[in-house]
Amino acid sequence: MEEKHEDIFVDYEQVSYKQETELFFRNLPRYTQEYVVGLLPIATWIGRYNLTWLVRDLIAGITVGIVVVPQSMAYAKIAMLPPQYGLYTAFVGLCVYCLFATSKDISIGPTAVMSLLVGQTITRVTSESATITATEIAVTFSLLTGAIAMFIGLVRLGILVDFIPACSIAGFMTGSAITITIGQWPKLFGIKGINTQDSTYLIFGNFFKYLPNTKLDVAFGLTGLFFLYGIRYGCQFLSKRYPKYSTHLFFFGIMRNGILIIFATLISFLINIGKSSSPISILKDIPAGFQAMSVPRIDAEAISAVAPSLPSGIIILILEHCAIAKSFGRINNYAINPDQEIIAIGFTNIWASFFGAYPSTGSFSRSAIKARSGVKTPIAGIFSACVVVLALYALTPAFYYIPDATLSAVVIHAVADLVSGPSYIKRLASVSLWELFVFVVTVVVTFFTTVEYGIYASVALSIVILLFRIARPRFWALGRVPLAPAYNDDSNKSHQRYLYVPDSHPSLGKLVEPLPSGVLMCRIDESFTYPNSGYISDRIIAYCKDHTRRGGSVLKKGDRAWNDDANPVTEAAREQLPLLHALILDVASVNRLDSSGLQAVVDASAALNRFAGHHVELHFVNIVHPAIRRALIVAGFGTQPVPGGEGQEILPVVPVSKDGPQIQKQQEQKQQQQQQRIDNDEDLEVGTDDEKHDLGDDFKSASTATLSNPIPIPKDVYPFFHWSADDAVNAAVRSLALRPSA
Repeated sequence: MEEKHEDIFVDYEQVSYKQETELFFRNLPRYTQEYVVGLLPIATWIGRYNLTWLVRDLIAGITVGIVVVPQSMAYAKIAMLPPQYGLYTAFVGLCVYCLFATSKDISIGPTAVMSLLVGQTITRVTSESATITATEIAVTFSLLTGAIAMFIGLVRLGILVDFIPACSIAGFMTGSAITITIGQWPKLFGIKGINTQDSTYLIFGNFFKYLPNTKLDVAFGLTGLFFLYGIRYGCQFLSKRYPKYSTHLFFFGIMRNGILIIFATLISFLINIGKSSSPISILKDIPAGFQAMSVPRIDAEAISAVAPSLPSGIIILILEHCAIAKSFGRINNYAINPDQEIIAIGFTNIWASFFGAYPSTGSFSRSAIKARSGVKTPIAGIFSACVVVLALYALTPAFYYIPDATLSAVVIHAVADLVSGPSYIKRLASVSLWELFVFVVTVVVTFFTTVEYGIYASVALSIVILLFRIARPRFWALGRVPLAPAYNDDSNKSHQRYLYVPDSHPSLGKLVEPLPSGVLMCRIDESFTYPNSGYISDRIIAYCKDHTRRGGSVLKKGDRAWNDDANPVTEAAREQLPLLHALILDVASVNRLDSSGLQAVVDASAALNRFAGHHVELHFVNIVHPAIRRALIVAGFGTQPVPGGEGQEILPVVPVSKDGPQIQKQQEQKQQQQQQRIDNDEDLEVGTDDEKHDLGDDFKSASTATLSNPIPIPKDVYPFFHWSADDAVNAAVRSLALRPSA
């Protein structure tokens, strides 16, 4: 014999603001402790550090250090700074990050995109003012971006990063990589007289204009590029062919930058023997040690000089770092804390400004090398920093003869990986044409202006599209498809189940049948808030008017409202349509309902009541959040008709006049009574005439039910809220049978 289950009725306990406040202050000490401990994640794992981790970190750190030295000097040239400033920047980022890191793979230091922005900022400021130097601009920029990032992380505003989509990040990374690559062509060929801080299209045109002025540097530049790509693809090919040597080939391939610099410097030294001037462009003197350590210059002139570039600097600083950290976290199966990562780069850049460094953030290429090298903890950065210190104090004399063309080859080879290729564009076009549009606009704007304007364009366009999607959500008119087989309940009554899908569904649309006469259903695929409340309300009203006829007595022409455009011809053509009895709203995708949205539902209900000539039931299916349910109850949708009559204002924007109509006061009194009844749960009974349950008994039976067995679909204590679309339709059909005109 089958077990008979008792119906389960669902309600939510109302939690007062007083209770929430008391709970917050009761947990405040624990929250504070967790917050403080979270600021230094190293304290949670340093006690487990062991010799195995040390060996792996040492290998990874030295490997990254070999890469970071030539890259840092090359990136400093992009930033319009002497090469040693790239080493200063790399040292501080590698040392400090381990204290705050939640990612083991990230390598902080100079990056191509940030270096490009710093270089454009220095060019702009120095052309406008002769009293502030390039190094002062870079240091001030580092301090201010670090302070702002630190503040954002401390107050946990890292959520702002989520408002910028991946296509925007890919767009300005691709645009910046193209800009940097073309900007390095003149140095690669030894061509003088081209301003590499111009817009990219100008550099591109001038390069071919002055191409006949190519110097001996081109031999170092093109040979270097051929060597770098040859080693990379050669090692990849040999690794597949000889898997047992894959580790050796990997580390050999990683050292290709250092090997190239060593051989290029040696050849450069040999061709300069006995010459008073070099036939190629070389780095020349690089001072040993940390020569730029000082307190950063902070005054009104320096701040105003870099202020226009601060928004784009913050965006690059945070986005580039968090995007890389999340990427490696997904690949290596660990979670990162975006707010803590923002604190890490904020503190790093504040501290770096005292060493004369410019802004730094996470590097994709070096992080990938670090991950592939088997890094275990963020402490690997300290070993990379030791390599940088060694270069600063012991190798600066050897840096004298490094060819500029070779450094340009290193830069081009590094930034080429940042370009999103055809496969990415094809997949993006398949997913979203809007996102492809954002990507293309970002790349084009960056190419024809600067990386700063490219960032602003991508962010602004992404936000506009986001707001448009919120303001104009998808609205679906739903029909139903019968499901087979039907099932029997405990009373041996046959019940047909249905699948509710849009009428225009590409696969199931031809199988959709209409709902019972006088019953309509629609779905809203967005939160119901102030940007879209009017639009959704209009769509609901228009949908209902298109599928039902006007009810009540036919008004004469002189009695119609000024905005009523109906006429006898159109009304006669619609006589075969049913009267609207009930509208079912599927709100499963509605995660928030604010006061404007609630008022729009009330207005739509009033408009439909006037159109139908009687009260139109509004049923709600799949209310996912208690706050939405509570808001609907406040407006009276739990026990319809709505208290207070049609057209009431839930939260009036303009206070009601004290000398206004008496009906408004009656509405307020009824609404207060309804709210009091909700708060106190006074003898609320639900169900049909045949079956009513006291709320206390329902909860008692629900609490004693054995939920390990299958249960019937729960019922809400309010008869117009449902957990199943079938239940909502059946409730509407039952009430339709009770209408006098049915």
